[in-house]
Amino acid sequence: MAKIIVTTGNDVPNKKIVEVLSVVRGSTVRSRNIGRDIGAGLKSLIGGEIKTYTEMTADARDEAYNRMVNEATKIGANAIIGVRFATSMVMAGASEMLAYGTAVKLK
Repeated sequence: MAKIIVTTGNDVPNKKIVEVLSVVRGSTVRSRNIGRDIGAGLKSLIGGEIKTYTEMTADARDEAYNRMVNEATKIGANAIIGVRFATSMVMAGASEMLAYGTAVKLK
């Protein structure tokens, strides 16, 4: 895969945006499972980090990010600016993780 610059900023230091291509996004929908819910319920009684949910969220974020980068690469971008993450509940027990930004060409 080609190297692509990804930033939350609206520009890249020492680079000039020569073309704005498109908004690009990547998303994934993940659901909880009974095993994780039981462990999370027990953990909530004593407090602290619920590591299985932390891992599930990190995996979803990585998948959404990779899908966004793949979409940008397909349209010939060499950078994505203004990157953001969002999440929303699709249904009880299932959430979408969305990564989005603006695909550009830099010089």
